[in-house]
Amino acid sequence: MNRHRLHASTHGLAHGHTQGLAHGRGPARWQRRGLQATALALLGSGVGWLVVHYAFGAGAGELPHPAEPWLIKLHGLAAFFALFLLGALAAAHIPQGWRLSSRPRHAAQRGSGVALCVLGALLAFSGYLLYYFAPESLRPALGWVHAALGLAMAVLALAHGRRRRF
Repeated sequence: MNRHRLHASTHGLAHGHTQGLAHGRGPARWQRRGLQATALALLGSGVGWLVVHYAFGAGAGELPHPAEPWLIKLHGLAAFFALFLLGALAAAHIPQGWRLSSRPRHAAQRGSGVALCVLGALLAFSGYLLYYFAPESLRPALGWVHAALGLAMAVLALAHGRRRRF
């Protein structure tokens, strides 16, 4: 068994993961699929809440729409999964990608990867503030900042994932 495979197997990594990233294939399949499903849940529940809240509910001067609390609960649940997946990426994909980004073929990934990490931290922090600390007078503005960060994260994540294919 060569040293690379031995290293991967002793750390419990799937055979294809370490070599996959080394060959420009990105995170492991379970991470990629988990991120895609979680991103869809976050984007769908976040945009859904904004539409319901501002078109039909409390943001439109009406009583809160019955879907509002369910959309926020789904959004919060998806956020926990996103934090878990970010931790999984921090353990394997990010360090390996950082090493590979010194190669010209992968250099553009470093900037978008760092931006994704920063956006993820800002989203977690602004979501925490919205849930626990934001006074009512600041909630709408902070909510729009959080929504803009979320949309920027979605766009940048697509660009980051697609760059590796070129």
